[in-house]
Amino acid sequence: MIRLVCLTLLFVCAVPQPSRAADWKMDPAGSRLEFAATFEKTPAPGSFKEFDVRLNFDPENPASSRLDVTIRVASADMMSADINKAIAGAEWFDFTRHQQAEFHATDIRGLQANPQSGRYLARGMLALKGVQQPVEVPFTWKASAEAATMEGEFTVKRGPFGIGTGEWSATNVIGPDVTVKFRVRLRKVL
Repeated sequence: MIRLVCLTLLFVCAVPQPSRAADWKMDPAGSRLEFAATFEKTPAPGSFKEFDVRLNFDPENPASSRLDVTIRVASADMMSADINKAIAGAEWFDFTRHQQAEFHATDIRGLQANPQSGRYLARGMLALKGVQQPVEVPFTWKASAEAATMEGEFTVKRGPFGIGTGEWSATNVIGPDVTVKFRVRLRKVL
């Protein structure tokens, strides 16, 4: 009888178990969120110093996953006191009225048939400066038992969000596209 129980336990353990979505929380020390506009066709880089990422993710069944990102817009830093003061105003980010940006995605899919490729696409809504627009965010996923890294890059048009209005709405000096790059270190929530 004991032999039968042991064999049954071995069989159950050997059968692949369905993967389950795990909850992940950002590790701020290992994460960065950068952006780059262009000024007279020259990159004008910056970063957001304060942001948070929460993820419920199953790499083998990404369709059941959810990604939530919040960004404290006033933490934008373009490495110049004068530029930082300018982007705080109503023509740019309008820190006073719009203190937070958010991205929420429940449409996450693998970019290749093999889930081991580690390439995914999150399709969701970006809310910035009182405007919501659909955005697609491709990312790579690398995970160990309790930690993971998601990394990616995408482009956002600044015009629909009202970033750079008035004299800055023309795209000949400040380009229309903003490139966003991220590397997020995550810890599994236990």
